[in-house]
Amino acid sequence: MRWNPKHRPFDFQQRETMQTSFQTPQKSLSPVGIIWLRMAVLYLIVGVALGIAMGASENFTLRPVHVHVNLLGWATMALAGLVYSVYPHAGINRLAKLHFWMTNLSLPVMTIALTLLLLGQRAAIPVLAASEIVAALGIVIFAFNIFLNLKKN
Repeated sequence: MRWNPKHRPFDFQQRETMQTSFQTPQKSLSPVGIIWLRMAVLYLIVGVALGIAMGASENFTLRPVHVHVNLLGWATMALAGLVYSVYPHAGINRLAKLHFWMTNLSLPVMTIALTLLLLGQRAAIPVLAASEIVAALGIVIFAFNIFLNLKKN
């Protein structure tokens, strides 16, 4: 086959038509999912700031706090936000609201209590235990909500 300078396998109009025919419609995230994702990003910022502070000071005493903020705050909340975005009906019921408030009330208390404990304040143990129980119950409620509201098609 010889090269022909006038031969154009796709002209501009064809290319434009092809691009529009392959576009997928944008689906917006549910408002509930967006709230969860925004809260997760706030926890990510706190976790990264704590990590930077620990690295700069070369004092890693608060490593467990850093882990809790990143895993429970950032990762778990971001995943819940994505689940509630994909399945918005699971994110607007009472279980989801209870999950949200239990998580977002227990995690800051847990973080502060764990910080105090790691810095030698043993009096924080009961508060830490109570906040951990509330956080764990929030996760159980999330699991219950998912199993109850996500059905096979």
